[in-house]
Amino acid sequence: MNDPQAGADSPHLDSAEQEQAAEHSAPHPLVIHEIVREEGEVAMERTFVALMASALAAGLSMGFSFLVQSILESALPKAAWSGLVSSLGYTIGFVFVILGRQQLFTESTLTAVLPVLTRRDLATLFKALRVWAIVLFFNLVGTTIFAAILQIRGVFSPEVTEALAEVAMTPFSADFGVTVVRGVFSGWLIALMVWLLPSARSARLLTILLVTYTVAVSKLTHVIAGSVEAAYAVMIGAGSIPDYFFVFLVPTFIGNVIGGVSLVAIVNHAAIAPEITGVRRDSDD
Repeated sequence: MNDPQAGADSPHLDSAEQEQAAEHSAPHPLVIHEIVREEGEVAMERTFVALMASALAAGLSMGFSFLVQSILESALPKAAWSGLVSSLGYTIGFVFVILGRQQLFTESTLTAVLPVLTRRDLATLFKALRVWAIVLFFNLVGTTIFAAILQIRGVFSPEVTEALAEVAMTPFSADFGVTVVRGVFSGWLIALMVWLLPSARSARLLTILLVTYTVAVSKLTHVIAGSVEAAYAVMIGAGSIPDYFFVFLVPTFIGNVIGGVSLVAIVNHAAIAPEITGVRRDSDD
């Protein structure tokens, strides 16, 4: 879905060249808005079982971010630059989830909110909250299952197991306020990535890698990716259940929601709200 006006006002192009120009132009912001909003509408109409299965799969897939990052960490020397390389492993789970079209909570902070901002009625709000609740819960169930699987002895080398334990402490590395702020930036970036993907086309993979690598290398907190690490830390006795909820989960959730909703969904929606209103008026006329 490209901007139909691209090339249309170029008298030096014939019709075929104008069409080619349109194909290579970036989609209009209103088109991107509608693509993302439609994803939210589709999610809202999915059954409980469909949402549950997709969210559970996403939680399990996100476990590979923790695993691959730890494997890279175990193979690298203890140096200041090693985190720049091992952070590449963090991107893997997001690639699996997004290209696999699995339901991830932080994506829904944008996709499920745009229908609410567009329709502005309680029925749509309740549908969005339903999606959030189901997806978040089963994302977390999936990450917990993955962390439990990693407890099986002998599957990975002692070096990888040691790296898993070290990386697992990352979600507990800051106090409540700092974790919230890190979560804001992370939620902002992930929701922004969702906004970028419709215009990324063949660069979708690169877009996912660049955005999620930024999250990892900046040591930002993500409520689902970090849940695998935090759950693993609790299971090996390096953290407690209260730590999981009040040092990691609650502040990260708050930050991700603020970042995804207010800094992306509301701002991006506000930028094109007049156009949406104009389209509605034209259709009414």
